[in-house]
Amino acid sequence: CDHLIRAFEGSEKDLAVANEENKEVYEFLSSSGKKYGIGFWKAGSGIIHQIILENYAFPGGLMIGSDSHTPNAGGLGMCAIGVGGADVVDVMAGLPWELKAPKVIGVELKGRLNEWCSPKDVILKVADILTVSGGTGAIVEYFGEGVANISCTGMGTICNMGAEIGATTSLFGYTPSMKAYLDATKRDYISKQADEYSEEYLNPDKGCQYDKVITIDLSELQPALNGPFTPDLRNALGTEIRGAAQENGWPMKVSASLIGSCTNSSYEDMSRCASLVQQAKDAGVPLACPFLVSPGSEQVRATIARDGIQATLESVGAVVLSNSCGPCIGQWHRP
Repeated sequence: CDHLIRAFEGSEKDLAVANEENKEVYEFLSSSGKKYGIGFWKAGSGIIHQIILENYAFPGGLMIGSDSHTPNAGGLGMCAIGVGGADVVDVMAGLPWELKAPKVIGVELKGRLNEWCSPKDVILKVADILTVSGGTGAIVEYFGEGVANISCTGMGTICNMGAEIGATTSLFGYTPSMKAYLDATKRDYISKQADEYSEEYLNPDKGCQYDKVITIDLSELQPALNGPFTPDLRNALGTEIRGAAQENGWPMKVSASLIGSCTNSSYEDMSRCASLVQQAKDAGVPLACPFLVSPGSEQVRATIARDGIQATLESVGAVVLSNSCGPCIGQWHRP
C-alpha cells in the first residue's frame, strides 16, 4: 500500500483519494491476508521497511522481501534480502530460494560522527568508495568500535542504502542501540534472548576473514551530498559541492525540500530536522522553497506529534504528507 499513495495535498486528502482509487487492490490484499493468516498494513500505516523495523525485524533473523530496500532490517542485525516478486512467490509456496554464495565485504568503522554528520553520510562515503556496482554479489558487514556510536535506525539507513551499491544485503552485529530500540518498541523479550547469544551468534567471529575490507574514520567524515544522476557521486557540503555544480552546470536553485523516504523518516531523522528548523526560526530565516514531511510510519508520526516535533515543522509551513513512499518514487507535484 505504501507505493499507492500520491503526495499531492497532504495526508488526509491524499489518503482519501488513495483509498478510493485503489479500493479494489486494498480489499484484495486485506481479504487474502485474512484468508491465509498474513499480516496486512493498510494505506497510511507507513512505509513497509520502517514497519518491519518497528514490528518484525530481530537480530539473527533471515528475511526476503520484494523490494530493493528490504535490507533496512539489517539495522536490527537481520539478514534481509530484496528479491523479485517471483522469488517471493516461490518462498510463500514452500519452494527453496537459491542464490550464488555471496562474498563478504567488511566495513570497519572507527571513531564517532561529528554533530553535523548523520548515519547517511556513512553510506554516502561507502557508495563513493565502492561505486554503484561495487557491492554486487556481496554482503556488506559493518564492524568496529565506531558501530557502538550509531543508533539502530541510523544503522537501518546505512543498510537500506546498500541497495545503491548493488549489495545483496548489509547488516550490523548486535549492539546496545539495538537493545534500546527493541525495548522501546516493546520487544524486550527479544532483546533478552539477543543479549544471551550476542557474542556467540550475533556478532562477527574473532579473527574472521573478509573478501575485502574498507576502513572509515567517522570523525573525519563531512556532511555530503551524492548525485545528481548517480548515488555514488559524492561532494562535501560547502565549497566542494558549489564548485562541482558550477563546473558541471548543475541547477543551483533548490525547488523543493523533503524529509522522508524509508532511509530518512525515523524519529531520529525528524528530530534532527526539527532542530534545524528551530535554529532557522530563531535566526529569522524563512523557508526558501516548499517543505514536505513524509513520516516513515504512523508510529513515527504519532510520536513526533506527541513530542511537538510536527508542530515545529508545521510552524514554518511544512506540509505533512501520508506515511508512505510518495515523493521518493516520483508520485508528487514537484514545483
